[in-house]
Amino acid sequence: MEPYQTTIHTWNKLASLYQEKFMDVGLYDDTYDRFCQLVGKPNARVLELGCGPGNITRYLLAKRPDFELEATDAAPNMVHLAQANNPDAQCSVLDCRNLSQLMPSYDAVVCGFCLPYLSPADCLKLIQDSALLLTSGGVLYLSFIEDDPQKSGYETSNNGEHSLYIHYYQTPYLLDVLEANGFELAERFQKCYPAGKEEPATHTILIARRN
Repeated sequence: MEPYQTTIHTWNKLASLYQEKFMDVGLYDDTYDRFCQLVGKPNARVLELGCGPGNITRYLLAKRPDFELEATDAAPNMVHLAQANNPDAQCSVLDCRNLSQLMPSYDAVVCGFCLPYLSPADCLKLIQDSALLLTSGGVLYLSFIEDDPQKSGYETSNNGEHSLYIHYYQTPYLLDVLEANGFELAERFQKCYPAGKEEPATHTILIARRN
C-alpha cells in the first residue's frame, strides 16, 4: 500500500480516537478568527479539505454561521463524524488530490494539516488547484509542520501500532509556490506544539489571498 493510501486507511481506523484528542484543541483559534476576518463576503462559499471529525468546521460555523461550508475528507469515518458534529454543513468524501473534479467558484479554501501527508508534487497540485477553484480575492488557509524536508519519512505512534509517512515543509518554499500561483500572503502564524519529543514541533499557518 502506497504511503497516502496507508494514511487514509489509518485515519479511517483512528477517526474516533482523533476526535477525542483534537476536537476541542484551542491552539489555533486565533488563526481561524483571522481567516474569518479575511473572508469578508457574507454567505461565503467555503471548501474545507481534510476536515477530520469536523473540529475546524465547527469553530468556523460558530464564528460565521453564514458560511456555506463544504467539509471534505478522504476517510469516510472522518466524514461521518464531521457530519454528526456539524449538521448544518455539507460533508462528503473527497481526496484532496482530486480537486479538479470540483466546479469553481469558492470564496475560500481551508486546508488544516493536510500537507504533512502530501508529497511535494501533491502539495504543489493542491495549491494550483485551489487557485483555480478560488474567486479573485479568495482566501486560502494552509497549516503544516515546519522542518527540513529531508527529515520526511515514516513515523510510528507511541504505542508502535501505527506508522504514517510525514512530509515536512519550510515557509520560504511554500511562499514561492503561493506567489507563483497568484497568491499574496495575508497572515502568518507559528505555534509551538508539544509533540512528545525533546523539542516541540513548529506548526506554521499561512493565510493567503488570490490576486
